[in-house]
Amino acid sequence: MQSRLMATQPPTPGPEVPVSSGETGGPAFSPLYQQIKALITRSLQSGEWKPGEAIPSEVDLAARYRVSQGTVRKAIDELAAENLLVRRQGKGTFVATHAEEKIQYRFLRLTPDDGVTGPIERKVIECRRQRAPSEVARALDLKAGDAAVQIRRLLYFRARPVVLDDIWLHGTLFKGLTAERLTDYRGPMYALFEQEFGVRMIRAEEKLRAVGADAPAAELLQVTPGHPLLSVERLSYTYGDKPVEFRRGLYNTASHFYRNELQ
Repeated sequence: MQSRLMATQPPTPGPEVPVSSGETGGPAFSPLYQQIKALITRSLQSGEWKPGEAIPSEVDLAARYRVSQGTVRKAIDELAAENLLVRRQGKGTFVATHAEEKIQYRFLRLTPDDGVTGPIERKVIECRRQRAPSEVARALDLKAGDAAVQIRRLLYFRARPVVLDDIWLHGTLFKGLTAERLTDYRGPMYALFEQEFGVRMIRAEEKLRAVGADAPAAELLQVTPGHPLLSVERLSYTYGDKPVEFRRGLYNTASHFYRNELQ
């Protein structure tokens, strides 16, 4: 009923009036809060509100989109649950950023057996631009011969190498990325992508399997060849469900475990 009533409202300039999802190929009438959620997401994607910045209040957004405050609140609740927005008691709602402590490592699920987390040190082994191999091109929705950025790095926990990452990035989106920039940046890598390249990782899909360390991986991770490792293959997406990062990580779980929360 809300969507049917909305359709009778007089048009206004710009994005102020929600549109039914039928205009974008979806069902004829989506819930009104879902339409507001889509409009807020569009503003996030366009950079109207930058990572770490406050978005307008629910009252202001309700006036902007000509809907109730409750409808806006429901849309924001979903965006907060998806880690696109962050509510701060008494301060308002902010655009989530990978630079924030609670969010920066949400894609890294490795936890020490004793539960005591600490700083993660990184060592970039290489960063180079080259043609994407066929498997990478398929994963990142690239054409044959398109450029990709390959990164190999080690993550250290308590001065011991625990993760060996092979990372492939969409070449067009990450022009100018070098090993020096990765090394010099003090924060997490996803925060660098967000701040300097305007690419925010929204969600990721992972595949896990047990493997034995080959000789090169064993040398880098300081284990014996054949040592059991956890292979984590990840495909990360930005706004619009666009794949922008494909990586394979080898995790030494001798003193760590992979943690996940199921809801």
